[in-house]
Amino acid sequence: MSATFKMPTSRVVENAKQTSESVLSDASSAVKTAAENPKRATADLLHTPFMRAALPFINGGIAGMTATTVIQPVDMIKVRLQLAGEGVKTGPKPTPVTVFRDIVASGKVLDLYTGLSAGILRQAVYTTARLGFFDTFMKRLTISAESKGQKIGFKERAGAGLAAGGLAAVVGNPADLALIRMQSDGLKPVAQRANYTSVIDALTRISKNEGVLRLWAGCYPTVVRAMALNFGQLAFFSEAKNQLKGTSLSSRSQTLTASAVAGFFASFFSLPFDFVKTRLQKQTRAPDGTLPYKGMFDCFKQVAKDEGLLRFYRGFGTYYVRIAPHAMVTLIVADYLGFITK
Repeated sequence: MSATFKMPTSRVVENAKQTSESVLSDASSAVKTAAENPKRATADLLHTPFMRAALPFINGGIAGMTATTVIQPVDMIKVRLQLAGEGVKTGPKPTPVTVFRDIVASGKVLDLYTGLSAGILRQAVYTTARLGFFDTFMKRLTISAESKGQKIGFKERAGAGLAAGGLAAVVGNPADLALIRMQSDGLKPVAQRANYTSVIDALTRISKNEGVLRLWAGCYPTVVRAMALNFGQLAFFSEAKNQLKGTSLSSRSQTLTASAVAGFFASFFSLPFDFVKTRLQKQTRAPDGTLPYKGMFDCFKQVAKDEGLLRFYRGFGTYYVRIAPHAMVTLIVADYLGFITK
């Protein structure tokens, strides 16, 4: 009985020993191969199924965060322009220059980077999702079209852009709201300012004081704005790049030109919704618990009545300067990252 018991045990020990030696040998071999040929090791990792699925999202997030770091001061000026003269049709009309001068005069040049942490978090969530979803949708649409002997057209690109933008906007709304709150805080009287120290501080205090659901304030116009922006940016970028393929322009020039075209259409389609989103996310409850706007349609109605229809396009030049370079940097970085991680 004792011998019967010992035989399986010795075999288990022997098998375990052989398995551990095999694992160690494989690991040692992998490390040696990576040391001798790091390019091959990296290529092998990049071509695993998990990494192929994750790369569009990773590249999109890196591209978006890079662009936001560059464009943040312009975004700050854009938000201040949208909030100036709220509820008043006449009066002083601020310009990007006057807004820039006021910000610098009242504090420091670094105040132009207020909310950068929220902006980076937003890109890490929103742009990661929208570019990742768009790339994923486009690949599936391309495979489906090719199986039928067809090519995807503008309609498919537009649909992929709209869907990717809407899905990503829902996920990124809390960070977007925190960004608006941080950027608009300086417009309030000193005694009423929240003085958020970071995006985490803003999200925590808003959740605690106003409820977790408040983090999705303005979600509806944010989704519509994201869909409009993505329709203009991704669909027109993809279409313009496709149209420019047969020209004498270099690959880099084609990307730059397509990005500029995409930036214009993204600005044109999304600015009214961006304007309303900013107004809704900035508002806080009065002592009696009421809010200035009941929702997206009420905000459209009040602004059109009290401030005029053209108010929705106030700061279009600044918005384009914010959107176009952001789109260009994002798309160029994403394009480059996609190229080197093929």
